[in-house]
Amino acid sequence: MASTVQPDQLEEVSCDGSLSANQLESLRTNFESNSQYRLAQNAVCKTTVTDVALDRRIVTSTDHSFSHLLDEWKVTNQKKSGRCWMFAGLNLLRVSAMKAMKLKEFELSQNYTFFWDKFERSNYFFERIIETADRGTDDRHVAWLLERPLDDGGQWNMFVNVVRKYGLVPQAAMPETESSSNSGRMNGVLLYKLREGAQTLRAMAAEGADVDQLRATKNELLQVVFRILSIHLGTPPESFDWQWSDRDQKFHRDGRLTPQEFAQRYVTIPLDDYVCLVHDPRPEHPVGRTYTVELLGNVEGGRIVKYLNVEIDLMKQIAARAIIDGEPVWMGADCGPMMQRDLGLWDERLYDYPAVYNTEFSLTKAERLTHHQTAMNHAMLFTGVDLVEENGRQRSRRWRVENSWGEESGRKGFFVMNDNWFDEHMFEIAARREHLPAELQSALDETPTILPPWDPMGSLAHSNL
Repeated sequence: MASTVQPDQLEEVSCDGSLSANQLESLRTNFESNSQYRLAQNAVCKTTVTDVALDRRIVTSTDHSFSHLLDEWKVTNQKKSGRCWMFAGLNLLRVSAMKAMKLKEFELSQNYTFFWDKFERSNYFFERIIETADRGTDDRHVAWLLERPLDDGGQWNMFVNVVRKYGLVPQAAMPETESSSNSGRMNGVLLYKLREGAQTLRAMAAEGADVDQLRATKNELLQVVFRILSIHLGTPPESFDWQWSDRDQKFHRDGRLTPQEFAQRYVTIPLDDYVCLVHDPRPEHPVGRTYTVELLGNVEGGRIVKYLNVEIDLMKQIAARAIIDGEPVWMGADCGPMMQRDLGLWDERLYDYPAVYNTEFSLTKAERLTHHQTAMNHAMLFTGVDLVEENGRQRSRRWRVENSWGEESGRKGFFVMNDNWFDEHMFEIAARREHLPAELQSALDETPTILPPWDPMGSLAHSNL
């Protein structure tokens, strides 16, 4: 990238690194003498830079048509919570449930799984506090635990852990509450009690308490957590009556079911066969290897978060195959860059920032990960793909995305993702193990490399989008 610093500015740089008055004046003169800069200033001071930089050619050349389209249902709305991963998972499972019950519209209770994830994650946090009680609070791992005791975000394996242990219920059996849809205040109370509990457990350990004594106190702390969650979210049902009329107005009655019985009956997708594929192009993380993130989990004793690193083209092929086979795809991405929310559009060149600022933005995907410029922060569902024939094989051109931000954005809540954006900002999908090449299926059984808690591959669990 060419430097925009003029020779006379270089001469004014002080030997101690401070900014001199002459250098500042030279910068001002350089800016004000350039009509392009002044024009950009006039435009951006009057309206948002995204409106100024929006490339209309991309907007007008991208439509919402797809060669393979699955969805015929309405989007859901996570509102002011970070439950995207959970909504995406439940949206995937509701597709098969709707087919099984012959329903046109149906939602599983997001509040139910939210409750149990929060409760399990509190127990997971206290267990990690007990494990690290011999370290100081300035230890980086302990500091990380205390900084992030619990978030709304999560990962595919964490979603499966909750469903496997607690089952599912229809939304009517445990509907949304003010706090499930707007989780900030509830989270604030929980964070206080978790950190207070950590102080109690660490003080007991310092005085010589053994693990049994610490866990007895942990169970008392969890009683308070359960009470807080029940006050904010309601108490999860142990069983419920389930009956419905299908799209042909035929009445059905299942009688009284437990959440586990309901999940066994209506979740036809084999969750245990699903694995997490990521695209992590950092050179120190070779493809064909598995990875996990330290201190990332929810259900104690559940399955760990485990990723298999693959090439981006293979990820596309597997996602497209699932859609062709009639199954949506759970996925995670960095949704913020190059997105126009109202239009529901992602394209890597959507905003011409180089033209506005007269500078290039040159970091590669790997460099953006390394330097904390990107990370997974939102989970959604692929429900369509547009495939075109090219050199005797099919290539993906764009993707249909079911978001969980309600119907106000995009096309009634559905977004379109151009393929170039997939390359740069897509990171993860959940896929059937059988769709992987044999050598990669074998790689899944290898012991994963452990990444530190602050690695960006764990960031989706800490997202509030």
